[in-house]
Amino acid sequence: MATAPVLAGAALALSLVPILLLHVVAGEIDPVRDVISDYVFPPGGAVLLAAASLGLAAASLAVRHALLKQGLPKGSPESVLIALWSAGLVVATFFPTDPTGVETSFSGAVHRYAGAAMFVCLPLAGWLLARRRPEAKAVRWLSLASGAASLAFLLAHLPLLEQSVPEFLGLFERVLYALLYAQLFALTATARAEVPA
Repeated sequence: MATAPVLAGAALALSLVPILLLHVVAGEIDPVRDVISDYVFPPGGAVLLAAASLGLAAASLAVRHALLKQGLPKGSPESVLIALWSAGLVVATFFPTDPTGVETSFSGAVHRYAGAAMFVCLPLAGWLLARRRPEAKAVRWLSLASGAASLAFLLAHLPLLEQSVPEFLGLFERVLYALLYAQLFALTATARAEVPA
């Protein structure tokens, strides 16, 4: 049973490699201004971005598997929400975003809706799991932080606000992803902990 969380943690760490490489090799993307999805545009960026997204989806499913092995019911809201987060990553990979300033295409619209689902599902899954496991305080606080950050990021994309999106949106999204990764690592640690009697 202890093997599943170790593998999940290793998969999460490995999924960070392509996204870190993107920040090194794609110099034309401004990490402060441009969102992570924009890495699809530079040469070679689409491959690395797909590896990052699909790797994170697989790692998230490994976290889910570790939680299931520990006793989380397969049909529980937490389990379903983690699966939906992973599915959103896959869908967003195969339906890339549009360049800034271009009219939204079908692919761009699907990408946005998949992203919106992702950013709702994972924080909610963590919050629900923390309610099930009150001792998982790190999961609770990281879920609240990532949920608040997700809400703010999504609100920035509403039609009324989009034209005034701040120049640091890219940096904000990277902070959001850091919180989501931290939440996934905290979920993995929860899967390694003994369930209180």
